[in-house]
Amino acid sequence: MSVFNAYMSLSGAVDADVIRGERLSHRTTYRIGGPAALFVCANTYEALLKTVEVLRAERVPWVVMGKGSNILAADTGYDGCIITLGREFSRMSFAEDDRVTAGAALPLSKLVSEAMKRSLTGLEFCAGIPGTVGGAVSMDAGTRHEWVGSVIEDVVSLQPGKGLVRHAASEVEWGYRVTSLPTTEIVLEATFRLAAGNHDAIARDVEERLRRRSQSQPMGRPCCGSVFRNPGSRSAAVMIEACGLKGYRVGGAVVSDVHANFIVNDGGAHAHDVVEVMRHVHDAVRDKYEIDLQPEVKLLGFGA
Repeated sequence: MSVFNAYMSLSGAVDADVIRGERLSHRTTYRIGGPAALFVCANTYEALLKTVEVLRAERVPWVVMGKGSNILAADTGYDGCIITLGREFSRMSFAEDDRVTAGAALPLSKLVSEAMKRSLTGLEFCAGIPGTVGGAVSMDAGTRHEWVGSVIEDVVSLQPGKGLVRHAASEVEWGYRVTSLPTTEIVLEATFRLAAGNHDAIARDVEERLRRRSQSQPMGRPCCGSVFRNPGSRSAAVMIEACGLKGYRVGGAVVSDVHANFIVNDGGAHAHDVVEVMRHVHDAVRDKYEIDLQPEVKLLGFGA
């Protein structure tokens, strides 16, 4: 593996920002994480394709990251390349049949806002969900009852070594925080099926959802959103709170007193602090309810 060769091959040769040693605490909403060996923000399809080709040739492992809103990065960082999508992947276009195609790098909040301006309904449930369109598609983001996959027409991705692949939504299995989209592919854009609606009604719905989130979640605090998946119809937050764990702390990581399924960085938290809180919460819920909570947050740089 030669990170240096990859860096030299990509620097100045493609329309991309290429950085060595970029700290992941600067790229995640947790504000936690050590340096990535290499960081590339590819602004065009050609730059992305070249980046993947070079990394494969140099045997440098890589992962794609959006806004880092569902990532806990290790204190030691990531011994590979973090790829993010830039300018060309931040576009959106609306068709006359109420469909909208959005690039994977587009913030989900911008998509929701623009749909509302055009009086298009179908994305209100995404109000307040952080991250990008690509991340939302990859993990089928949403609420406990409404998911992104339900309004998707198709998804275009890059399959390294093959090129562009289009997946019809009907060919994809959409589930709670999971899809059957190949993890070896990079989501580039998605087309959403929306419908004409009443602007005032849409705006009220969006405003109400944002209000509820602001009251029920630790908005503005460094975190990754919900740490554990809800097991079936049960609420992970309710079980964690019933275990008396609100306020439980290890170092700078603490279980939120607003929402028990959020672990916030209360200042200077390390990844190992968060992991220790997660372990304690998991074990307490298992002992009380005999339920094995599964992480919703993605761990980066922790090894096998």
